[in-house]
Amino acid sequence: MRRMEFKMERPGLLQEGQKITVTEGVLPSNYYYTIDPSLAMSANVPFRNRLKSKEGVVIAIVENPRGFYVTVEFDEPEVE
Repeated sequence: MRRMEFKMERPGLLQEGQKITVTEGVLPSNYYYTIDPSLAMSANVPFRNRLKSKEGVVIAIVENPRGFYVTVEFDEPEVE
């Protein structure tokens, strides 16, 4: 299972165990992913590590001094 972290700006937008879908965005040398409808955003992902699944499950939500971070698990192999 592949896990990715997303930054969420406000609490309460997502719940652990919730099924989500993501939208892929393209930059000149990376991809990025947004949990629909614009609830949280991933860091930039190199082309070689492109996400193949568009659906996942929220497995953790953590608050730290920089904000809220959502961990999502996708049904595909972990990238190296």
